[in-house]
Amino acid sequence: MFKNKHFILALLIAPILSLIAYFGTDMALSEKPHAAEEGQSYKLVGKSNCRYTSGLCEMVNGDFKVKFRSEKLTQDGLELSLNAAYPLEGVKVSLVEGQEQDAQPMDMIRADQAGQNWHIMLPKPASEESWLRVAIQADGTLYYGETQTAFVKYETLFTE
Repeated sequence: MFKNKHFILALLIAPILSLIAYFGTDMALSEKPHAAEEGQSYKLVGKSNCRYTSGLCEMVNGDFKVKFRSEKLTQDGLELSLNAAYPLEGVKVSLVEGQEQDAQPMDMIRADQAGQNWHIMLPKPASEESWLRVAIQADGTLYYGETQTAFVKYETLFTE
């Protein structure tokens, strides 16, 4: 079987053709990246660290990135800070309990002149089912998203 030159040629060409087909299909059918347009709104996606007790939560859309950090979690409330890759015009957050649809958004307070660092004091999340909803304005563009509040508690195996 391995003495047949057609079979050997097919074994060499088939992987090459499959790679060409894979990348060609990707180029033909994938959505082309485009810059954010002023006046439009875009959804932020929470990265995996938002689902765990890491103390951090990164939300992204393309190259637009914001990082939430749980600074202090007490019986009274939650101190939350935000660091952005770009200057922001304003940030509103709300803490939603369970399946509740309505929550009063609160303005985060700017912590620096550049508008890249923000902070806020929120009530303590009531349960693991609490959600953090975010609306961010930057360069006339609105970014919004939500994530569970599991990240606000910082726990590691090294603290035990």
